[in-house]
Amino acid sequence: MTAFFIRLVLIAFIATMAAPAFAQDDPVVGKVNGTEIRQSDLTAAEEDIGRNLPPTMQGDAKRDYLITYVSDMLILAKAAEGRKLGDSADFKRKVAIARNKLLMEALLTAEAKTAVTDAAMKKVYEEATKAIGDEKEVRARHVLVEKEDEAKAILADLKKGGDFAAIAKEKSKDPGSKENGGDLGYFSKDQMVPEFAEAAFKLDKDQLSDPVKTQFGWHVIKVEDKRSRPVPEFEKVKDQVE
Repeated sequence: MTAFFIRLVLIAFIATMAAPAFAQDDPVVGKVNGTEIRQSDLTAAEEDIGRNLPPTMQGDAKRDYLITYVSDMLILAKAAEGRKLGDSADFKRKVAIARNKLLMEALLTAEAKTAVTDAAMKKVYEEATKAIGDEKEVRARHVLVEKEDEAKAILADLKKGGDFAAIAKEKSKDPGSKENGGDLGYFSKDQMVPEFAEAAFKLDKDQLSDPVKTQFGWHVIKVEDKRSRPVPEFEKVKDQVE
C-alpha cells in the first residue's frame, strides 16, 4: 500500500464532508467491488504516476490506464488490509506523514479562500511542516526480465562494461521505461513495490543491484542519483493557493 492509496482514503473522507455539488463536479468513472472511482481519483493518480507515463499516452488511452491503475490499487490495498499489513509501526508512520502533508495542503487552500493574511498563513504553514521531513528520492534505471538466469546474464554483461540504456532498450520487458533505456526518473520509496524500493534505496550512486524478484519479474537496477526533496517553501505554497 502506498502514499497514493492514503491520498485516495483522505480524498474520500473529505468528499463525504463536502457539499452535494461535489458529486456533480466529480463524476463516477468506474466501480471496484462496490467502491466508486471518481474523476478526482484519476487526477490524484495522474499526479502520482503521470511523469512516468509515455508522452504519447493521451486521451482515452491515458484515462483507461489511470482507471486500471486506481482499480488495481484498491484491490491490492484491500488484500493488504486483509493480511493486516497496515498494522506495522512503519506503515502507520508513513500514513501519519502523508496525512500531515495532505492536511497542510487542504488547510492552506481553505484559509486562502477566506482571505487569511500572509502572517496567519505562514504560522499555519510552519506548524504543519514541523512534523514533515525532507523526502528521499533516487533516480534509477532498471531492466525487467522474466527469469533469474536472464537477470544474472544481464548483470554479468553490465559488469563487463555493457551500456545499461542500450541493454534495457533491447531486453527489458517494461513498456513504460524500455524506450527510455530503463530510466524511471526520480521516485520516492513508497512509489515502488517494496522489494524494488528496498533494493534501490540501499544502492550507492552508480551501483548495480543483484537480481531483484518482484511480482513483475526479475530486475537489475542501477541508481544514477540521490536527492532529498524538501518541503516546499512558504512563498511557493502561498502562490499556489492564492
